[in-house]
Amino acid sequence: MTEAGPKTGQDLHYKCEACGASLTFAPGQTSLVCDHCGHVQPIPGAANIAPAEIEELDYRSAVADALPPAAMEETKTVNCPSCGASFTLPPDVHSARCPFCATPVVSDTGGERRFKPQGVVPFRLTEAEARRAMTDWLGRLWFAPSGLQDYARKGRALTGIYVPYWTFDADCTSRYQGERGDAWYETRTVTVNVNGRMEERTEQVRHVNWTPVAGVVRRQFDDVLVMAAQSLPRRYVDGLEPWTLGELRRYSPDYLAGFQSEGYTIGLEEGHSLARAQMDEVIRVDVAHDIGGDEQRIHAIDTDAANETFKHILLPVWTAAYKYGGKSYRFVVNGQTGRVKGERPWSAWKIAGATVLALIAAAALAYYYQFWRQTHGF
Repeated sequence: MTEAGPKTGQDLHYKCEACGASLTFAPGQTSLVCDHCGHVQPIPGAANIAPAEIEELDYRSAVADALPPAAMEETKTVNCPSCGASFTLPPDVHSARCPFCATPVVSDTGGERRFKPQGVVPFRLTEAEARRAMTDWLGRLWFAPSGLQDYARKGRALTGIYVPYWTFDADCTSRYQGERGDAWYETRTVTVNVNGRMEERTEQVRHVNWTPVAGVVRRQFDDVLVMAAQSLPRRYVDGLEPWTLGELRRYSPDYLAGFQSEGYTIGLEEGHSLARAQMDEVIRVDVAHDIGGDEQRIHAIDTDAANETFKHILLPVWTAAYKYGGKSYRFVVNGQTGRVKGERPWSAWKIAGATVLALIAAAALAYYYQFWRQTHGF
């Protein structure tokens, strides 16, 4: 149904069977659409591929460079000198603009052996839907300049980018040592000063008995997500979650038609370390729950991980950058759910106005309170 093309990259082009123009992937569907004549071509088997059919790869084999050759591919990757983003180019393209900051970049003629994407969550939101989500988000911002929402509405089109992620699975067994704290209360009689008079009162004093404990907790982790690029700040990445990986489909370059694809800059082993840090946080909560009591002290946790597997997947993000008041602001929209995250400008006039109103309200309240005291003889 499509011409042969690169399996990853940006600006993938497929010819329409009806008129020969370029096809693009239709967000929210399982088809390619011709923008010229409207012809629709289905992606073969796209609607029937279940997430369970996407093969997990063994992490230890990957570290030992012992994966099957089919798991790897030779790609041409370029790094943006301005923002550090990495993205791939088709074999016959040697220059482009960075999809994150529009900086011109030029590649050399060499290739690089990298992990193939195994899965992709296709774009569900169209560019128009993502723009509405972004302008609605801007409209809810406090102290934003009055013209920002209209300015964003009239801005350039958003860019659809598939962002690389790792997912990690592991069966973890954790042995721990710590202390369990059980609280008890002692009733004491104390003397206190109440309006110049000394009175006796009772109070509860809290004590904790600590008991040494040790034990084992087990946890199976499935699809712990780690963004495999550094083009977006961490607060942006967290702001786009959660992702619904139940919509994950086996990777096909057809999904990338009309979109761009970012290459991973966080390698497998670094991604694994970040995933293990996420797992350790969950395990620590499990240990505290297992210790029980009113308080817990955790002295040591020793975790063994078995059956460690991973996937390299692509997730959809709409992105745009706007200039307002001489400064650039970035916005990103989750292409699956419509969640928005971005930088925002502040209106100095609105903040100043709100501050003045707050001071006036505080002064009025103080005047009213003083007047009330005087009229009531205080």
